[in-house]
Amino acid sequence: MSEFRIHHDVNELLGLLNVRGGDGAEVYIDLLQKNRTPYVTTTVSAHSAKVKMAEHSKIPEDFLRKYDELKSKNVRNLDPLVYLLSKLTEDKETLKFLQQNAKERSEMSANAASSTTTSYNVPATSSKMSMQELEELRKKLGNVTASSNVPQSSEVIRKMLRDRHNKKNPTQPNPVFPNWVYDRPALIGDFVTSPTPVGDPVVAIGTMPLAAQEQALVEDLLYVLIGVDGRDIAAQPVLGRQSRSFIVDPSLDMSIKELVNRILPVASCYSTITRFTEEKSSFEYGQVNHALTAAMRTLMKEYLILVTQLEHLHRQGTLSLQKLWFYIQPTMRTMEILASIATSVDKGECMGGSTLSLLHDRTFNYTGDSQAQELCLYLTKAASVPYFEILEKWIYRGIIKDPYSEFMVEEHELQKEKIQEDYNDKYWDQRYTIVQHRIPSFLQKMADKILNTGKYLNVVRECGRDVTCPDAKEVLYTLKERAYVEQIEKAYYYASKVLLDFLMEEKELVSRLRSIKHYFLMDKGDFFVHFMDLTEEELKKPVDDIIPPRLEALLELALRMSTANTDPFKDDLKIDLMPHDVITQLLRVLAIDTKQEKAIINAEPTEVSLSGLEAFSFDYIVKWPLSLIINRKALTRYQMLFRHMFYCKHVERLLCNVWISNKAAKQYSLHSAKWFAAAFALRQRMLNFVQNIQYYMMFEVMEPTWHIMENNLKSVIPVILRQFTGITFLAEHVDALQSDSGFEATISKFDSNFSTLLLELLDKLSIYSTNDCEHSMINIIYRLDFNGFYTERLEKMAIERSQKTAA
Repeated sequence: MSEFRIHHDVNELLGLLNVRGGDGAEVYIDLLQKNRTPYVTTTVSAHSAKVKMAEHSKIPEDFLRKYDELKSKNVRNLDPLVYLLSKLTEDKETLKFLQQNAKERSEMSANAASSTTTSYNVPATSSKMSMQELEELRKKLGNVTASSNVPQSSEVIRKMLRDRHNKKNPTQPNPVFPNWVYDRPALIGDFVTSPTPVGDPVVAIGTMPLAAQEQALVEDLLYVLIGVDGRDIAAQPVLGRQSRSFIVDPSLDMSIKELVNRILPVASCYSTITRFTEEKSSFEYGQVNHALTAAMRTLMKEYLILVTQLEHLHRQGTLSLQKLWFYIQPTMRTMEILASIATSVDKGECMGGSTLSLLHDRTFNYTGDSQAQELCLYLTKAASVPYFEILEKWIYRGIIKDPYSEFMVEEHELQKEKIQEDYNDKYWDQRYTIVQHRIPSFLQKMADKILNTGKYLNVVRECGRDVTCPDAKEVLYTLKERAYVEQIEKAYYYASKVLLDFLMEEKELVSRLRSIKHYFLMDKGDFFVHFMDLTEEELKKPVDDIIPPRLEALLELALRMSTANTDPFKDDLKIDLMPHDVITQLLRVLAIDTKQEKAIINAEPTEVSLSGLEAFSFDYIVKWPLSLIINRKALTRYQMLFRHMFYCKHVERLLCNVWISNKAAKQYSLHSAKWFAAAFALRQRMLNFVQNIQYYMMFEVMEPTWHIMENNLKSVIPVILRQFTGITFLAEHVDALQSDSGFEATISKFDSNFSTLLLELLDKLSIYSTNDCEHSMINIIYRLDFNGFYTERLEKMAIERSQKTAA
């Protein structure tokens, strides 16, 4: 999570909780940034948190029931959430805020519900409904139908999944089983329930001798254990995801019935597993579920072999009910685990990574029960094979082959050509994205590395180079996470090196960055002297009167006449006349993803027309794949820096030109020359200010930052920028003075305004350097106030500010 996002979320949360005053958001932001280690739940901590929350609930049974329901659906991050809620119950102040907030929200919801209660007014039978009324009634009925909790049939779910896949991959439709697979229920191996009773109603089993009852029930159980109704035991129809129940003849002897009821749960598990394997083996549920059902079928073969052997004993007359109970017990645990997993996957509607998360959690939780853990380990290994095949193609070759949308990385169709048009990093951030619920829990920590590994290789691949990791090995599931963590890390380092070498050597990234520095950070002095000399008259015009092709021609001429002619990328430099001044541009950028964004974008333009100097900027053409790094977002930052420095350079040139015009003062008398002394002093103070500001920006901010290649340039504070712009704007008009009777008054006014603005700037720099620990700002303060000329007035302003704060 970015620092900006943390800041935004903290402020939103404080606003929701109605927190005012105090230490403010900054304290919480610092704490969050220092403690960003993810919380890892343990069985003990999760259980303790659950118990604590149940104790604080009005109806503990309802809370525990809801918790178990969500747990059975494999809801991600359930235990960390419960742990967080249990911690909140310990903070009385926060709890009070939350309760008040919940009360206000419930009152607002109740008021909204009472004001928007929908009434279904059906027109009288004598009147004819209009098409509009009919459409409204259809929508209302549709909403009522959609809100019902009737479980959807398997056919509807399959169609929904199939349509979703075909919409995303129209050229690769899902294969579909023929209809007869679903229309003939006898093929699935589960019970075929019938409304008619099974068996001969004339002879009740309770009238038979005890030995005959036992033999009849043994035969019935052998049928029921493989999904076929018996004579005196019948399966009940199931609705949705219910477990199968059975009806036993009530006349049966109680001792036999008790033993039968102990064995029937195995038949119920068999029914659950059979229905699950038949349903989830469809293509619509993905390769992971298909592999899981195949593994379950393999385990079920052993169970069916056992039942066949028991049937053979029964035919020999050596199988009693007690022996059946004895022989079936070893498989009961296996059947219970398989049925539990099937039910959880079904309830949670798990596919792909979420299925693997459930299996991994089960495997891990069975630590101490070697038989159960070995069973779950077998299932997880089998189910993970197709997922790891997708993973291997991604981290070793940068290719996604995920036909059923199961993998954690999802591909989106975006155009590379639009990177230069978009301000944000849309292509890099959105071409391939992480889908959280598809991340297996055992790969959660490595998700970002997995995403970036494939991204790096994919960039090189899209440039026409085939890349494959030389350390590629088969990824296998294991409880020892370090095994595949090491493989992923090796692939990540290889992908990083390949992309870096490709960009640095073949695409000459460093040379490109140096070229950008030449022009946007103004380190080609002779080029800018030529360019500003050539374009001085043109840039004085209003921006609407400037002819861009003429500026382009002058730019090319300046490039050819200076040392910039040796730059191999000089032809990628272009002219850009911006629609806003630099402050407005900066505010628009800072407003992105904030509440003020819409208001600033839709704000009416100011009536003041921009001059060419205020609108002028450079632009730069960058092609794929360098456009991933030098994107519109990065170029916009360079543009704002350039516009600011270019304007400073323009003001410096004006002040230097004033020195030439000041030579005319020699022709005036000594008395008149005194007036010009003040003008000379003011010009020198202005020039000292502008030159020192430029020195500070170029040699104490940008040059060190450039050399260490930080990802983000230092943010420009809008308040200081506006103050500074006011000073430079004031200095720009010095050359327009006339030597008339108002000359002395004009100089005095300029001197007063300049001193006021400069003092305000120094005061704000002093505040920021102290409050935000930006100690580098002290350097520019001392450079501008090198002889202590403004010190006394700054101290006075600080005292006045502290008095106002105290009042």
